[in-house]
Amino acid sequence: MQITRVIPKPFILSEGAEFASNLVRELTGEKNKAKYLGGGSFGRAFRVQTSDGDFVVKIMLASGMAEKETHDLKLLGSRCPIRFPEVLYTSFADGNSGFDAYVMDTIPGKNALFSIPLFLASKSKRLAFADEVTEALHEIHKFTNPKFGDTLNPDSDTWTEYYRPFAEAILQHAEEAEKRRELRGEIVCTLRRAMDKFDFIFSEPVTEASLIHGDLNVANIMVKGKKITGFIDPLNSMFADREYDLFQFDNLTGKRFSLCSRYVEKYSSSEKFAFKKAFYALYNEVYCFIRSGALIPLIMNPLVENMLALLNKTE
Repeated sequence: MQITRVIPKPFILSEGAEFASNLVRELTGEKNKAKYLGGGSFGRAFRVQTSDGDFVVKIMLASGMAEKETHDLKLLGSRCPIRFPEVLYTSFADGNSGFDAYVMDTIPGKNALFSIPLFLASKSKRLAFADEVTEALHEIHKFTNPKFGDTLNPDSDTWTEYYRPFAEAILQHAEEAEKRRELRGEIVCTLRRAMDKFDFIFSEPVTEASLIHGDLNVANIMVKGKKITGFIDPLNSMFADREYDLFQFDNLTGKRFSLCSRYVEKYSSSEKFAFKKAFYALYNEVYCFIRSGALIPLIMNPLVENMLALLNKTE
């Protein structure tokens, strides 16, 4: 995985809408207006309705990301009982467009983060939701590879052979950010202390290189009412330690549904899972900061506190 800061290309919404509309026309032959749905650090999504159906166009603001996203959507979709968006058409930047983009079919509903009926559902229905999510994710995890690493090119014999250099690179970039006064010292100090305990935290060998989604939190689970309609938006999918997927379950409103604990109850966990989960969560959040430049204290601060609390127990 790349560690360096990604600089998004300049983007004008009106031009993006026109571009999205033209992509759908190439697919269907029908020209309709595109409606902006939203976006993150490196992508913008538009919806285009035609007589053939509804489509979502995702425009990437950085080169090289569409190839991996479309590859991972197809791979995950082939292994999961809950559907992923189907990639229908892909366009790569050239002298005319300037952006990579792809067209998907639409998964109905809204993400589970904003589903009030689901949030207020009875405990039994919330656990039923958790069971369906975790069983689907476990099906993804059952797909393994002889090597660990990025789904496009897994090439490491062990998980730590792949993950340790990645984590060390995150720490190095964080230290440089601290010198530029972009990242406060407490965060970097906690990263260092966690790295000093790397051999302890990762002392148990990971025996299988499992396919992971990489970002399966409630914001990437689509629902209609209380029914799951699909999973979306994988991020940095890998053949990895399956427990790397689980820290995302605690993000946002995930604890309301006991997603992480439900997965562990059914499929077990490693002895040092609490330490690994804290390490993965903190290092991932710093990685996201390095890539995007966005620091969200509401997310970062609890991760630092949790990692520190666990580290203090070992000293």
